[in-house]
Order: sequence, then structure tokens, then C-alpha cells
Amino acid sequence: MNTTKDFVHLYHQLKFWNLPREVVEKVKDLCLDFLGVVARGSKSDSGMVSQKFVRDLNRPGESTIIGTDLKAAGEYAALANGVAAHSLELDDVENESSLHPGVVVFPTAFAAGEMVDCSGEAFIEAVVAGYDVIIRLGKGINPAEHYRHGFHPTATCGVFAATVVASKIFNLTGEQMHQAFGIAGSQAAGSMAYLQNGAWTKRFHPGWASHSGILAALLAKTGFTGPHEIIEGKFGFLHSYSDKPDLEKVFEGLGKNFEILRTSLKPHACCRYMQPPIDGVLDLVIRYHLTPSDIRHITLGILSAGRLLVADPLEQKVNPQNIVDAQFSAPFGAAVAVLKRRAFLDEFSVESLHHPQIRELMRKVSCVTMPELEAEFPKKWKSRVILETQDGRRLESQIEYPKGDPENPLSQEEIVTKFNTLTKGIFSDSRQGEIVDNIKKLESHPHLRAFTKLLA
Repeated sequence: MNTTKDFVHLYHQLKFWNLPREVVEKVKDLCLDFLGVVARGSKSDSGMVSQKFVRDLNRPGESTIIGTDLKAAGEYAALANGVAAHSLELDDVENESSLHPGVVVFPTAFAAGEMVDCSGEAFIEAVVAGYDVIIRLGKGINPAEHYRHGFHPTATCGVFAATVVASKIFNLTGEQMHQAFGIAGSQAAGSMAYLQNGAWTKRFHPGWASHSGILAALLAKTGFTGPHEIIEGKFGFLHSYSDKPDLEKVFEGLGKNFEILRTSLKPHACCRYMQPPIDGVLDLVIRYHLTPSDIRHITLGILSAGRLLVADPLEQKVNPQNIVDAQFSAPFGAAVAVLKRRAFLDEFSVESLHHPQIRELMRKVSCVTMPELEAEFPKKWKSRVILETQDGRRLESQIEYPKGDPENPLSQEEIVTKFNTLTKGIFSDSRQGEIVDNIKKLESHPHLRAFTKLLA
């Protein structure tokens, strides 16, 4: 079983009643996390511009732009929600595929689900399929190689996931889903060029993938055709987007392992490659009661796959010009961790960009690759932090699993606290409680729209 047809057939046949309980509960945790991130992201600069774009298009529909009073046609609601959810760099991540599943899968599932008013069971079923598809393709494309070619895997792999999500919710036949999957291959896009000037296009990537997946499913349902070997073919996705793809990783454990269980949640509002070293810095400054004046130098152990994203070129990373730059600057993350003892939304702000102590601290940070960190990558995203103090001490912290990984997870209380913190002022306290309670019984909803009324 190693063809596109086999791959798609498995997800077409995936049913809610065959899902283990832990998988269903994982969907609920990830869904609540997504809703907090997208609601707060709807108030971001890029989120609001996307909403204006959709409003001006005047494409009415049933799908909610979460955290606002707007509704739109499903593909455009998915676009706006995908942009908003990715704008904060607080969305979930899967380490081995090095991508963000939730900001593609959930905007698609909510938008498509409202279009047909699907059940909670159908929603969960589609979400599990979407996570599996994006993560498996992400592993198969070889993330480091994909990045080297200038592609963002959340975007390129995401369109296939969105297509499967929409196809399941729209109840396409197996043949139609296969055609839709092929159509998706001609919409797989997402350039890393945003790194050069802090552009918003990274935030656009999951929204466009969600939008494109809905279109692919609708086209196929209408009778449009796509290539049949879009994964493994000579001109298929893997061979076209990577010089070193691994087809076996796409199909390894297919139908037995649920990739959604390997998904991590973010406690810090920045690129995941920065988060293990931030954990190390926080460990040291809290454990030894350090202040900025105590710091002489900080050495961050950075995974080589993430150097281009968060460490190079150093002169640019120690001089971020905007919030996007800061979200992808390991020196900035280390500096705010020292000064603020956290790295959440308030720390990634215009005020922090110009804070003199943060500017000074960034100049004391160096980023290095260490062979011992690479041995178990990408299964483990390790970091080692060495902090030298003004009084001559050399302090070290070794991070095996960053906070939020399945091996070091956020607790239920921490997930709810993150949601409540992000949505404060957007939803009332009582509305927050209603959303949390409704997520707990998500599978019992016969009609999704009854739940999504709470998200406006």
C-alpha cells in the first residue's frame, strides 16, 4: 500500500466509531487551543486586514469568521481564520514534520462544517484525517530539505490536508476524493521569502491552504479531475518539492498510528525552533534568580534545521524591525525570557522591540549548532543553553523535550488558562465557560452550527 489511491482510500474509510478515546480527547484539546489562538489572532493587524478583504468581496455564506460578527462563504471564512490563527505564532506544531497542522485543519473543518451543518462526529473524523495527512506528507517531504528549497511545509502539505477534511465533510465518494487530492497538488504553494522583510505572507499560508482545499473538494464534487499519482508520481508532490523525499515515511504505520497524538502545543508566542532554548533560559534565570545585569553572555544550542529561521543572519536576528522578525529571532526570545521571565504575546510587542534592555541583551546572545542536539532530531527537539554571569559562573540547562510536547505536555488547566487568557475581552467569562463545556462534548453535537454560534 504505497500509492495515492491507497492513501486517499484509507481516509475516505476513516470513521468516528473506530477512533480510540485518546484520539478524540486530543482533538478536543487541540480544538480549544485553536479557538483561543484564532479568536485573539482575529484582532491582529494581518487578521483585521484579511477580514476587510473578505468583507469587501461581499461573498455571503454560513461560515463564521471566529471572534468577529462576520460570516462569509466557506472558502473565504477559512482563509480569514487561517490567517488569524497563524498570526500569533502560538498555534500547534508537530516536530518531525516541522509544520503547524491545526491552523490548516481547523479553519477548513469549521468553514466546511458550517456550510453543510455537519455533526460533531463528522467534524472530529475529518480533523483526525487532516492531521494525519499533513503530518505524513510533512515527514515524507523531508522538512529540512523542503525549507532549503524555500518552501513552507504548513502551506504545501496543508492544502492536501484541507482537501481531505473538506472532502470528508462534504461526503465525497472515494473517487471524488481521489480527484480532489490530485487537484490540490496544483495549489501547493508557500514561499519562505517572508523571512527577508517580516512580511505577512507566512500568516497567509494556512489560510490559502484551507481555502484551496475547499475549492479542490468542490471542484471534484462537480466533476473536475486531477492527476492520480500526486504523491508518488514522477511529477508528483514529493519529487517536485524535495531532492530527498522519503515515500516510506508517508506510509509508515498508515492506518495504525494516529499522527495527531504527536502534536505539540505552544506556550511561547514564537517559532517552535526558538522554544527549546527559551525553556532553557527560563529554567536558568528562575532557578538562579538572575536579572539582566547578571548576564555576561548566553549561548543557545540551536537545531541546524532551524538556523535559517531563527538564528541566521545573526546581525538581522539581533536587530528585529517588526513583530514577525521578533517571532523568528532566537536572540530576541532569549532576551525577553531574561527580562520578562516569559515569552507570551505581550512580550512580542512593538514596545519590546525598542526596549533598551532587550536590545542590550540580544547583543549578548550567540546561536550555535551542537552535534549532540542533532542525534535524535526530528523526534526530539533538544536544546542546550549556557549562561555566563558577570561574577564568573557558567550555568547550563539541557532541554530534552520543550514544554508542550507530548512527553512534556500542557496540563488541562494550562490549556484552558491559555484559551481564557487569549480570549479575554473577546468572549465574556460566561461565554468562555460555554465554549469550554461544549468542546468537552463536541462529539455529541448533531449540528455544528449550534456550537459555532458561540464563536462569533
